[in-house]
Amino acid sequence: MKLAQRVQDLPPYLFAAISKKIAEKRAAGVDVISFAIGDPDLPTPPHILDSLVGAARDPINQGYPDSDGLPEYRKAVAGWYERRFGLSFDSDKEVLPLIGSKEGIGHVPLCFVDPGDVALVPDPGYPVYPVAVQLAGGTAYPLPLTEEQGFLPDFDAVPADVADKAKLLFLNYPSNPTSAVADIAFFESAVAFAKKHDIVVVHDMAYSEIAYDEYVPPSFLEASGARDVGIEVHSLSKSYNMTGWRIGMAAGNADCINALGRVKSNLDSGIPNAIQRMAITALEGPQESIREATAIYQRRRDTLVEAVRSAGLEVTPPKASLYLWCRLPDGTSSIDFAARLLDDTGVVVTPGVGYGEHGEGYVRLSLTIPDDRLKEGIERLKEWRAG
Repeated sequence: MKLAQRVQDLPPYLFAAISKKIAEKRAAGVDVISFAIGDPDLPTPPHILDSLVGAARDPINQGYPDSDGLPEYRKAVAGWYERRFGLSFDSDKEVLPLIGSKEGIGHVPLCFVDPGDVALVPDPGYPVYPVAVQLAGGTAYPLPLTEEQGFLPDFDAVPADVADKAKLLFLNYPSNPTSAVADIAFFESAVAFAKKHDIVVVHDMAYSEIAYDEYVPPSFLEASGARDVGIEVHSLSKSYNMTGWRIGMAAGNADCINALGRVKSNLDSGIPNAIQRMAITALEGPQESIREATAIYQRRRDTLVEAVRSAGLEVTPPKASLYLWCRLPDGTSSIDFAARLLDDTGVVVTPGVGYGEHGEGYVRLSLTIPDDRLKEGIERLKEWRAG
């Protein structure tokens, strides 16, 4: 059989390739410790799980869900934005449930990008951004994120002809993989750039609730005029340790929300109602679990920062997110470094080049690893450097 060209052109998904490599090493008897994938090792809080169990037993939640979600869930999302950021949304027109933020990101280019159009994507950045643009028939134009610029894109450096052809701009703060953060002034500059060139902005805010040292990440939608030009996607995955339940949301410009809803209603059947019910409990219930998890991640961050520095890497302790973005010695290939580390120690890190050309020279380490394995991984890093 002949595959569609769009499938033939797809690169292997970064984390699928990493998982395959880990499986191969473990099958060969290697005790692998993975700092590669940002899947929280902490459990979903009990009160949230209890609400899922109760909802699942109710026959009303056992049929097809509506593609636009439960009204109660949309209202819970609007209420969360009101409490967290002081922003008010029409839950019927400006909020849309997602099957995790990744699904929404994947579908957004189908709403705005025609074949031959351009979308601006951060480099390094979450690999789904350029792939989603590619599947929609568009061209992803990389916005270099450099350490010197605080890993923020320089909109003035975008060529005028590229900016004029661009239909979509992806932003992501706190950032994966760099852990960089952005302030309202930066978001306002993004709004001005988008208005000038008639570009839709999609801000990926998946890591906004995992922040350290009393830092509080802002929402893109707090910027003046942001709702005129775009939307924000968020996920309950990292905040409430709910990666396996696949639920998130989009909020913002009503026309963008409507377009995304039209695409989704034709391609998926919505989120199971019982999972929406548990998400309502998460958003409206006690929030102590977030603070408790963040304290654990901050302790791990501090310990791991010391370890990677002792292994010869440079890193700035992140203000938010679940990752350390570590600079390698000059001239070191991130793929070669990661391969050598795995072969020598059984420790897995993610090569920076997997997030784009400008990720070369870095590796990413995740904080989502149990404390006993974290301790063992740190010991291996220290011994490897010492050896």
